[in-house]
Amino acid sequence: MALKSLIVCTDTKALQVLRQIFEDLGVGVAHCEHSSLATTRVATSSFDAIVIDAADPQGLQLISTARHSSENHTSLIVALVDTREQVRELFAQGANFVLYKPITPERAASSLRAARGMMRREKRGKLRIRLHAQATIAYANAENVPATLLDLSEDGLAIQSERRLPQRCKVYFQFSLPGQKSVVRLSGEVVWQDTSGRVGIRFADVPQASRRALIDWIKSQAFEQTPSLKAAALPAKNRSTAVGLLDSPSNRRVQSRHACRLGADVFRQGSAVPNRCVLSDISAGGCYVETTEPFPAGAAVEIIVRTLAMKLRVQGIVQVAHPGFGMGVKFTLKTAEQREQVEQLVACQVSEEDIRV
Repeated sequence: MALKSLIVCTDTKALQVLRQIFEDLGVGVAHCEHSSLATTRVATSSFDAIVIDAADPQGLQLISTARHSSENHTSLIVALVDTREQVRELFAQGANFVLYKPITPERAASSLRAARGMMRREKRGKLRIRLHAQATIAYANAENVPATLLDLSEDGLAIQSERRLPQRCKVYFQFSLPGQKSVVRLSGEVVWQDTSGRVGIRFADVPQASRRALIDWIKSQAFEQTPSLKAAALPAKNRSTAVGLLDSPSNRRVQSRHACRLGADVFRQGSAVPNRCVLSDISAGGCYVETTEPFPAGAAVEIIVRTLAMKLRVQGIVQVAHPGFGMGVKFTLKTAEQREQVEQLVACQVSEEDIRV
């Protein structure tokens, strides 16, 4: 399915730049000059990205309309702004990115590439379940290579591998799903891998018995793990505010999650003792923290992430704990500044994913 965007602005030069970048990225472009003209289209047609000029008097209302519509509540919204004073209100209303005027190819290209990466991942429709299970794989001249399953869907899976796999190679799997005695055997093709050893596999040949076991297990897990996974299985019009915390980054959701390897200090509320951990995926709504000693569900935590470009301090609540592996945390963002910082961090991870892919 082709990606589509809607650009709402009267600036012909900005429109020309944005149109060219989107088309170069393989994203179709529709255009409205004013928000008043775009309201009906946003309410009745689906767009993967919506670009809105914040100078439009009805621009904020259009963002709100999109966020509350069944067609576009998960769309990526990009706001064109003149000054920083507008940014907090735009993020609070639901914008994902901002582009400062004047809009130039150099200034807009990196942000729109990041947006393109998020749109691509939002198009995946198959539910993925996070898990931690051992598997053996074979490929090329390698046999019985150990690997760890990280997430699983009807169409593919992600693994953690100690070895870098050959590009586009065929991989043969053997593993047992938690709670099942039967062994699943199948083959797949490498479609992406990153520098941390994570590998994405698309299934190629799946015997009927293995496919039936996969589908039955995924369906059972979708309703047993968390309420957020139940929400992810509902029709879009019934889950406009749902944020899954155990799904993999590939699920269609309000906040798309992205694989990362970010060092972090995690504090339990009331304690000054830091726990050195790793964030293995992140979204605007939460993250997954890898640690052998996770805090219990319901615990309040503070997470500090330092990168070369920024320092992020954010609070959250543990939603689920996996002893020996980690915990899913939902952010409790208290200020527009915190939200802006999280969005910037997510955008950086998306850009890095696109470079790796």
